[in-house]
Amino acid sequence: MNKIIIICGPTAVGKTATSIKLAKKLDTEIISADSMQIYKSMDIGTAKVSSDEMSGIKHHMIDIVKPNENFSVSDFYNRSSKVIDRLFFEKKIPIIAGGTGLYINSLIYKMDFNKTSFDENIRDKYWKMYYEYGSDYLYELLLSKDKNMAQSIEKNNVKRVIRALEIFENNDAMRVFSKVDEFQDYKVYMYVLKLDRSILYERINHRVDMMIENGLIEEVKTLLKNGTDSDAQSMKAIGYRQIISYLQGEIDENTAIELIKRDSRRYAKRQYTWFRRYDFAKWIDVELKNIDEIAEYIMDDIKNK
Repeated sequence: MNKIIIICGPTAVGKTATSIKLAKKLDTEIISADSMQIYKSMDIGTAKVSSDEMSGIKHHMIDIVKPNENFSVSDFYNRSSKVIDRLFFEKKIPIIAGGTGLYINSLIYKMDFNKTSFDENIRDKYWKMYYEYGSDYLYELLLSKDKNMAQSIEKNNVKRVIRALEIFENNDAMRVFSKVDEFQDYKVYMYVLKLDRSILYERINHRVDMMIENGLIEEVKTLLKNGTDSDAQSMKAIGYRQIISYLQGEIDENTAIELIKRDSRRYAKRQYTWFRRYDFAKWIDVELKNIDEIAEYIMDDIKNK
């Protein structure tokens, strides 16, 4: 059976370096599963892998759409699956690297992307809100739109909350999004990189400081100047929306920076929560193994099964 390798984890944990090291050892290519690195001209705020960092390894799903364009989970799956099929044909093992749970989920389980019965962009929008802001934010949003509907739903039943929001926005009936527990027709080897919370948070804070130093504010200014709508979905990403608030005079620069750090830490926590749903995934403590050791561990693991 064909196989894929998924290397995932929270922001700043070391997914990029690990996946590149492994790709070199396996002579294969990497598919990025990051919903923000798909956008062109959004480099600093997304911590996009640079050409030098790629070290000659072919990367897919990076710099493929403009910031004003819509891009759905099904778009990601359709493009990624073509790369996966080609690599299978070439007898290679695709490596998926990233932290966007919805993208990763689409490559693990078979999904129903029926486009005739609902606007999938609406659903994607609300799932992204959940993934970035959490369930409380979504529930409060539903309360503001339809209080009676919200009160009939358990606050933590995210699927039902999203369904209600979708129905509110689109009256068409919603088809089933995922076929529960029906795996794709290949073997999935999934590895979640983990790091002590205090160390991870230090990394996140440092990364944000470096983003500012490397020109994040100017990057956002340029995007807006070149016609990117401040209300575009891409501009709702952590790092961009806070800088936009600063540029619009709603907050000062220091507050924007602190909010980016805070929201990035919260996002990392939600990423860990998301990945715990995969009981077949193996967790690797990056404090206990260096990148070479992690790559060797994964290679041994996939060979022994």
